[in-house]
Amino acid sequence: MKRKLAALCMLSLTAVAVLSGCGGGKASQDTAKDGKTKIRFASWDVAEDVDRQQELVDKFNAAHEDIEVSLEAYGKDFDTKISAGMGSGDTPDVMYMWNYPAYYQGLEPLDGFIEKEGEAYKANFYDTLWNYNSMEGQVYGIPIGFTTHTLFYNKDLFQEAGIPEPTNDWTWDDLRQAAKTISEKTSAKGFAFPMKPDPYDFEMYLWSNGAAYCDKEGKLEGNINSKASEEVFQMFQDMEKEGYAVATEKSGTDEFRSKAVAMYVYGAWSINSLKEDGLNYGVVAIPAFANAGKDSVSILSSSGISISKDSKNKEAAWEFVKFWTNEESNKARIGLELPVLSSVVESEKIMDQPEYAPFYLMLEQSTGYTSASFIIKEWSELSENLSLSFEEVFNPSSLQSVPDVLNSAAQQ
Repeated sequence: MKRKLAALCMLSLTAVAVLSGCGGGKASQDTAKDGKTKIRFASWDVAEDVDRQQELVDKFNAAHEDIEVSLEAYGKDFDTKISAGMGSGDTPDVMYMWNYPAYYQGLEPLDGFIEKEGEAYKANFYDTLWNYNSMEGQVYGIPIGFTTHTLFYNKDLFQEAGIPEPTNDWTWDDLRQAAKTISEKTSAKGFAFPMKPDPYDFEMYLWSNGAAYCDKEGKLEGNINSKASEEVFQMFQDMEKEGYAVATEKSGTDEFRSKAVAMYVYGAWSINSLKEDGLNYGVVAIPAFANAGKDSVSILSSSGISISKDSKNKEAAWEFVKFWTNEESNKARIGLELPVLSSVVESEKIMDQPEYAPFYLMLEQSTGYTSASFIIKEWSELSENLSLSFEEVFNPSSLQSVPDVLNSAAQQ
């Protein structure tokens, strides 16, 4: 799955207001003169990814005499065009989706369609994914791809330092000791993490230590500034202060690819580039907090496929959604997205591939968590503020007091 879902820009409050007011207006195309029902399908992908998607669309069209799907590749303009279409009632019938908190009021609830397909249809998807494709108890998207986060490590640097490679049962204490040793015995730093982390991603570390940004009502006070939360931020800052971890401008991928760091936590997006580099790397689960007494947890970057509330051809749109989410299509997109169907993971022996299996281990360990972005209505604005607060903690030119910064953040 190439598109970095968690890195997409959140819609502004103005755009959200537009979506909240959407309703009737123009609908998508009806039936053409040739008698075929026309379905517009909006994708956010570009270049060769779009070419592969077009091949699947052509395959669907060839198999359906009464439906014709046209692919609209929006690329970087996806959010702008979707929000504008929802505001005018001229949204594509079917579209890729990820930001349900901002868009769900312009989408068709899919629970009725899913129910008609029977229990086996929904059960074939990994259960954790439904939580990221739903809002207020209703499903608004069918999962098509995802990534969790895992720990990437450079095998050559571990060998050079003369220490054992990470395992799935590592704790952060294990990582810190290994990072120190690597920093002392090689020219690389032991660990890298973003100096200005995306708050959406960073919450997974709080979950792993029994904390969260907010409670179910969206209250920050007593949550983001709790002792367990403070421990997480302090640990990352201490690793930086002690000199064996580096806070990077971006994700840490560049430093990892150049062998400047031995470890970093990231999604599956970097796998293709690491393979192209010929880097001797491994992937394991994110370390756990020893005192938390639980497995580590990962945030999900999940992509789905949705139907517009304004579509006049919802049944035909659902036929295409079913095709796009079936086993054949899921297999065809391997390399672009991690498969979301357990039957495909089994048939393609994904769990036998060491670079992919840890992402599914993290998926299984991350059931039952709800991101603050799905709870706090003003998340877009809050996320920007939190990101600035986190930078105050991790920027090497500031390294401000963790309790002070978190107490201030709790008042937002």
